[in-house]
Amino acid sequence: MKIVIVEDEFVAAQNLERMIQEVDGSTEILAVLQSVEESVEWFSINASPDVVFMDIHLADGDVFSVFEEVEILSPIIFTTAYDEYALKAFEVNSIDYLLKPIIRQDLERAMNKLTSLTSQQNNRELVSQIMQSMHESKIPYKRHFLIPNKDKLTPLPVDEIAYIYTEYKIAKIICFNQKTFSLDSSLDELMGQLNPAQFFRANRQYIVSHRAIEDMSVWFGGKLAVNLSVETPERIIVSRARNRDFKNWYMDNIL
Repeated sequence: MKIVIVEDEFVAAQNLERMIQEVDGSTEILAVLQSVEESVEWFSINASPDVVFMDIHLADGDVFSVFEEVEILSPIIFTTAYDEYALKAFEVNSIDYLLKPIIRQDLERAMNKLTSLTSQQNNRELVSQIMQSMHESKIPYKRHFLIPNKDKLTPLPVDEIAYIYTEYKIAKIICFNQKTFSLDSSLDELMGQLNPAQFFRANRQYIVSHRAIEDMSVWFGGKLAVNLSVETPERIIVSRARNRDFKNWYMDNIL
């Protein structure tokens, strides 16, 4: 069985690859792809594998952007950090998924169901259904974060957040008043908790608030530089592959 893994976290991809080999030693991992851009390029020039394991949230956007650029004929098994309540739509629509952290029992179940996902039309319909179902699942997005402060927890309204970035694997929250807070969470986890109408994952390091955006600059290679109303430690760049998604998100959510 020939397999492709789409996963932007190195350790997660490594663990999944090891677990797949333990479940079925005859499998061959053709590629481990880390971004939307890399995935579009790979599927554009290579023959379809027997199955694709896809993380939903990648550094340069959600994996559904790949389906807008290329046709993928292979069955898809999604991997995600969403909770099971939000993922009931996957079971209803017969798309299998692996909830992170992935355990062997779930992987075996998913691989046993591969025969139910065989056609291009199934993939198209099921991906469309899952995007709609996730939108309609009414995920309870956070309105406040509880920030540890010595022996207390301080509530921070998400409306006060201008952007979030990672520094030495710690999430740093920067508010409009320039106050800074730290959370022991990954950007993947935070994006699953934030309203996507308010926040956008610009790249691997940054999540930006719609309200914080002042303007955008055309950058090299078809990229965009996002300029915020508050100071940032470096220029925030949106990749060429994510350019259109960012513009659509920005325009669709203007009040």
